[in-house]
Amino acid sequence: MKYLSDYTEQAQTEAFDKFGAFFAFGNKQFDEKRKPDVQYVSMGAGLICPKESAKLLNDALENIYQEAIKADVEENGAEKIIEREYFNHETQLTGDKSSMVGAISGHIEAFPELFTPELIHSTCKKCFALAVENDWF
Repeated sequence: MKYLSDYTEQAQTEAFDKFGAFFAFGNKQFDEKRKPDVQYVSMGAGLICPKESAKLLNDALENIYQEAIKADVEENGAEKIIEREYFNHETQLTGDKSSMVGAISGHIEAFPELFTPELIHSTCKKCFALAVENDWF
């Protein structure tokens, strides 16, 4: 099963290239990648973008994210996505669903009729039973 990042990676790379964005985690990396006479802004998490392109890049990344969620839901369905994130966040170990729910928050927002609290709860119960059955602790 694919992860959400599998649906976004190529399109994000293309957007970074199109808008002149790059990652830099220190002055040395920034100096190596920057172009003279271009004013840059930090977009967070080490992403640097020319100031004049920042809004366009942000809009493109939001669109990529929304399209990735749609593709993820179409390909995998709500229950499989919940299961994937349940085990990805090792919810069976912690018993805390908050990081799993956080990981699917975009899915919940885009498709509230699919990602209902009832489905999330019942899928988590199934996942826990599966973890117990297979001793995934």
